[in-house]
Amino acid sequence: MPTRDWNAASYDEVSAPQQEWGAAVVARLRLNGDEAVLDAGCGTGRVTEMLLERLPHGRVVAVDGSPSMAAKARERLDPARVEVLCQDLLELSLSEPVDAAISTATFHHIFDHERLFARIRGALRPGAQFVAQCGGEGNIERARALGAELAARSPYAEHLDGIGALWHYANVEDTRVRLEAAGFAVSACWLEPKPTTPPRPREFLETVIFAPYLERLPPPLHQAFVDELERGLGEPLVLEYVRLNWDAVAV
Repeated sequence: MPTRDWNAASYDEVSAPQQEWGAAVVARLRLNGDEAVLDAGCGTGRVTEMLLERLPHGRVVAVDGSPSMAAKARERLDPARVEVLCQDLLELSLSEPVDAAISTATFHHIFDHERLFARIRGALRPGAQFVAQCGGEGNIERARALGAELAARSPYAEHLDGIGALWHYANVEDTRVRLEAAGFAVSACWLEPKPTTPPRPREFLETVIFAPYLERLPPPLHQAFVDELERGLGEPLVLEYVRLNWDAVAV
């Protein structure tokens, strides 16, 4: 699936859950403070800011495939300490290898994890940490089921026919095998339930989860589609997030 653009301004405002999960990933890194670290899927740069706090004498290479996300990150981050690149992570290419990599809330948008992990490994020095989190097996099942149900109904079906799978929610076993095949030693890999009530729930549904549906629907159908999502998911909105985490080292 090709890299898609995002509404970066909206994501920047409603992504508090993703920022919270990102902070936990940053905290898992073992750092001296002078390293060069890759942020793979930096979004608007909010988690990159947290990473910079742990690197007072280091630097970050922040990569995102969305032009609007990368532009927002460039606005936020100090260019003297952060190089922001707009690249498809499946084609990741850095000028020199880095000392560690993190990724938060990104890899479930990429279907080819074998190639993805190989590209990440190619960007790392031997011994570099690779600490990440993304959507995992069982993530937002109820919301996904409702979206698929609505997509099959009139008047949405004619626009959403063939939309196919939008996310890749991998399991622990497959992820460990893929990481090891790419050249990583995996110390931990686990699923973590994270039920979440997001801020500005309607905007969150529109921007974070169902934007690919709305991009295919004509604007006059947007409100009705999101109205049906809200009714079906109930109030308060609780999304059954499940996060896939791992801690690994490049060998």
